Amino acid sequence: MKQLLDIAAMFATEGTPAEVLPMGEGLINDTYRVKTAEPTAPDYVLQRINHNIFTDVPALQRNIEMVTNHLREKHLADNTPDIDRHVLQFIPLKGDNRTWVEVDGQFWRMSRMIERSHTVARVTPETARLTGATFGRFQAMLIDLPEPLTESIPRFHDMNYRLQQLRDAVAADRAGRLAEVADMVEYIESRAEEMTAPERLHAAGLLPKRPCHCDTKVNNMLFDNDTDDVLAVIDLDTVMPSFVSSDYGDFLRTAASTRPEDEPEAELIDFDMDVYHAFTEGYLSTAGVFLTQAERDLLPLAAKMFPYMQAVRFLADYLNGDTYYKIAYPTHNLVRTRAQLALLRAVDRRLA
Repeated sequence: MKQLLDIAAMFATEGTPAEVLPMGEGLINDTYRVKTAEPTAPDYVLQRINHNIFTDVPALQRNIEMVTNHLREKHLADNTPDIDRHVLQFIPLKGDNRTWVEVDGQFWRMSRMIERSHTVARVTPETARLTGATFGRFQAMLIDLPEPLTESIPRFHDMNYRLQQLRDAVAADRAGRLAEVADMVEYIESRAEEMTAPERLHAAGLLPKRPCHCDTKVNNMLFDNDTDDVLAVIDLDTVMPSFVSSDYGDFLRTAASTRPEDEPEAELIDFDMDVYHAFTEGYLSTAGVFLTQAERDLLPLAAKMFPYMQAVRFLADYLNGDTYYKIAYPTHNLVRTRAQLALLRAVDRRLA
């Protein structure tokens, strides 16, 4: 506790950090609520940045500062009331402009707590519509960023890269599992040309990369406790240049699947068309102001690309001996692969 209070005291907060409490259930970063001693001072959120995943912390924070500063300028231009509740605000160090600090090899940052807010986890057509509209608006507001963002996780949604990882795993067959999954490898390769179309269009100058969130989930939005209106987009670590299909397809992969991504009875998996239509309507209502025809045309493919990409990643990890994803039992990654391929086939059927 004292060490966390000492770290919190390094930042230029409005009040005096008095108590640090664990907060949330994040899988990547460790998050704490910092309560201040003065009753009129705001509370804060202290986070330990997982630098094993985000290896260039200065670049990560530079991305986030560019994004939050730009969003704040947009809200100012629109005369948005109570702006601090609509944009995350990261706190600089005392006597320094940096919004991060390294202590004993660990990296920390602090943001102002957005009070009277909550997240939701349940996906319904209505929350899907809100999510689509919110992330479409988020992209639209960042479309004119004056400087390009860097990739906080290099090649994160690069399909060619993910396929090469699988091909390397097939060639090495470190765990001796290739024979049992040869049919899945063959199927994945049979669809590789289709799924890498965005990269070819981009190389030809026909498809742009734009600032994207790259982790579109219902619970990456904050809702107002009183009105249930969306206040702000959160978890900005993965904001980076990508195809808009990243934000579109990534949401649908989890939200429109009728079963978990590790459903052992893959034949039960379907694609929820109510969620699909609602999310698409919401997304186009706000992103439609900037989307090119090429981007619009690729949206149905994006719904297929992300279960495909995740199947590629799970299968590569299975062939490598389960070195990346945490597993609960020896064939967990194999079950995940089958589930994602079943979801892909469900999307094929539903969008035919």
